[in-house]
Amino acid sequence: MKLVAAAKVRRAQDAVVATRPFSETLQSVFGGLIERLGADSLDLPLLTSREVKTATLVVVTGDRGLCGGYNNFIIKKAEKRIEDLQAQGIKVEIITVGKKGTVFMNRYRKDLVVATYECGQNPSSVEATAISNTLLNRFLGDNTDTVEFVYTRFVSLIASTPSSRTLLPCSATGIETQEDEIFQLTSKDGDFSVEKTVIPAAEPQDFPSEMIFEQDPAQIINSMLPLYLNGQVLRMMQEAVASELAARMQAMQSASDNASDLEKNLSQQYNRARQAAVTQEILEIVSGAQALEE
Repeated sequence: MKLVAAAKVRRAQDAVVATRPFSETLQSVFGGLIERLGADSLDLPLLTSREVKTATLVVVTGDRGLCGGYNNFIIKKAEKRIEDLQAQGIKVEIITVGKKGTVFMNRYRKDLVVATYECGQNPSSVEATAISNTLLNRFLGDNTDTVEFVYTRFVSLIASTPSSRTLLPCSATGIETQEDEIFQLTSKDGDFSVEKTVIPAAEPQDFPSEMIFEQDPAQIINSMLPLYLNGQVLRMMQEAVASELAARMQAMQSASDNASDLEKNLSQQYNRARQAAVTQEILEIVSGAQALEE
């Protein structure tokens, strides 16, 4: 089971690396347009902050168990965030991604759930697009004022952090300056390990001042923001899946270690009991022989 989970982790990290060129290009073009127009001059719906009366939480969990406390930790994180928002008088909506979160929220927070999605072992752009379209429709339709993602951020094979990240409204100055991290699962001295690579933000693309755009650059940015949102949703789903698989690797390793310890302890107890029985039989034979001699 540990080796199976490790193979799935490798596939998950390969998927993250495969989407990196598109993300870099998008970030570069976006940064160039921001430099050309200036962040303060942008007046776009997805970049506009407003008074928060309704908040949408997207809770990302796994579809299966046998992964330690992975699902419990993220559900507790979501519950804490729901209580904090409600204490501030903010209405909360929930969108669940993953069967475990869906089952829990439908049981205890059914009145808050507005949509549910599954999260398989290999998230695709199709699934991410469906989720991002729902978020865009609710935000642009004034059904919600902010969207937060509650997911598990991958740190290492033995550590992952339940995190909350605001996805909408977007921040123009945060997109073009955002760094990225890539984790590679490797083997060293017969053990699994993770190599972390920090990738700096892509350099803004240079648009000459004499360049004439067929469309207004603000409209170009407005059309790029859904692509950026879709990429971020896919990335967070991939990171959550990688965290789940890493947690399953550790759970399977712990189960194997516990089974080995149990086998060792039972063998020791059996050997001790057998040795005691043999010793008792020898004592009985010796005592019988001494009795006959007397």
